[in-house]
Amino acid sequence: MSKAKAQGGTPATVALTRAKAAFTLHPYEHDAAAQAYGEEAADALGVPYERIFKTLVAEMESGLAVAVVPVAGKLDLKALAAALGGKRAAMADAAKVERVTGYVVGGISPLGQRKALPTVVDSSALEFDTIYFSAGKRGLQIETAPANLVTLTRAVTAPIGKR
Repeated sequence: MSKAKAQGGTPATVALTRAKAAFTLHPYEHDAAAQAYGEEAADALGVPYERIFKTLVAEMESGLAVAVVPVAGKLDLKALAAALGGKRAAMADAAKVERVTGYVVGGISPLGQRKALPTVVDSSALEFDTIYFSAGKRGLQIETAPANLVTLTRAVTAPIGKR
């Protein structure tokens, strides 16, 4: 077991540690009644919604794909499909997403998933020195450079978010 995992890390933090990527963890008190997990994190941490990114999983003709978009907006499914060379995408079933990623809804990280899935990061992430996204469990966010996320997930960037 890795040192990061032994200290209560998540697969996402283990991935960043292994890659020697700089990151900061931001824990916050998760409200079990919360439904908008990204907005809850932004409010708890005092971070603008545009800098907190949510991880969504969509079903495409070729299988599942990950979209990382600001919590300030919504995912443009057509833009996601186009970014990955597909024709259409639809939100994936939550139970399937949890089984494939190894994370629970509200705590899905784009890093450290059980199976590497094609990933698209909204191009707005590149406007910031650092962005925040789930560390792999509710109540814990990772802050790191967007380049770290793009590199480690082998993502493409595209304008897939809409307000």
